[in-house]
Amino acid sequence: MRILHLEASNGWGGQEIRILREAEGMRARGHEAVFGIEKGGGLVARARSAGFVVYEMAFRKLAWPVTLLHLLKILRRHKIDLVNTHSSLDGWIGGIAARIARKKVIRTRHISAPIRPGINSRLLYGTLTDFVVTTCSAIVPIIEMQAKTACRSIATGVDPEKIKVDGAASQAFREKWGIEATDFLVGTACVMRSWKGIDDLLEAANLLRDVPHLRWVVIGGGHAEKHHCKARELGVEGFVQFTGHLDDPFSAMGALDAFALLSTANEGVSQAILQAAFLGKPLIATPVGGLCEVCVEGKTGLQVPPFAPQQVARAVCALKDDRELRDRLGRGAKEWTLAHFTWRQTLDQMEEVYQIVGKSKPG
Repeated sequence: MRILHLEASNGWGGQEIRILREAEGMRARGHEAVFGIEKGGGLVARARSAGFVVYEMAFRKLAWPVTLLHLLKILRRHKIDLVNTHSSLDGWIGGIAARIARKKVIRTRHISAPIRPGINSRLLYGTLTDFVVTTCSAIVPIIEMQAKTACRSIATGVDPEKIKVDGAASQAFREKWGIEATDFLVGTACVMRSWKGIDDLLEAANLLRDVPHLRWVVIGGGHAEKHHCKARELGVEGFVQFTGHLDDPFSAMGALDAFALLSTANEGVSQAILQAAFLGKPLIATPVGGLCEVCVEGKTGLQVPPFAPQQVARAVCALKDDRELRDRLGRGAKEWTLAHFTWRQTLDQMEEVYQIVGKSKPG
């Protein structure tokens, strides 16, 4: 199939990485991909470097007449079979162009939230879309009810070939941050945003400040200053470390004894929790969005409610004090990931959607 990916976002993060990796994976399976990306977007240079044809365009509403003509030319020139939209603005103009050209439309929704109520959303996700792909199973029936459009959850799986952990590098990480061999290290990894539950992690660390040989680490960049201030306010800087962005997060994750992700909203099946699970780390997570699909209570980890640092503290103590429990949950986490959340499975499922949409009539 020939797919046109449209992306109005000008950033570079998990959404854009998923789009590019998926296009590369589908190209290896014999499909073709062309990109229409916001001018100057973070995906432009990377997609071109990967050998794809990339068209830069303006998705802002005032530019839609010109962009619409541009898209219609691209659809004809490359004999596109289906259009895959990824954001709101490209969803509108891409959907309109596809309907004019009688092409199929897949909308990938990269957040685990219901669509906004109203006629606009019904048009965007119904009239202008043939199939919705999301990243969280819990949201599927809600979107199907709201949009009256078929929907399927397809998580961004892990690629076992690309997650390599050097034991010496993990040991060096612990030594760098003054974490001793006898210390139990709890960590999270994320781009720090308001809904990632970092403050709850810090509150739990404060509750357990008198527990010996217990250390904490926050791996990743983002809106860090707010959380640095919270750590200073609580007085936990001595046993909670902030690494900032790491080019190699896997060595740091490999150094952990337990992995926590305490998101309070907007979470699909997080890449970080999948990576930690693949590395055999027992999990502590909230049942928000897709996290409960990976952190299965008693099988791969321990679930805690959002905004509940006391329960986080209890879960940490349970893992710290029970070696057999954390070993069993760690093994379960790896086995669960390999069974349900590999990158190959992601591509298999997306290819199935291509086939389903390809056999359907345009909306």
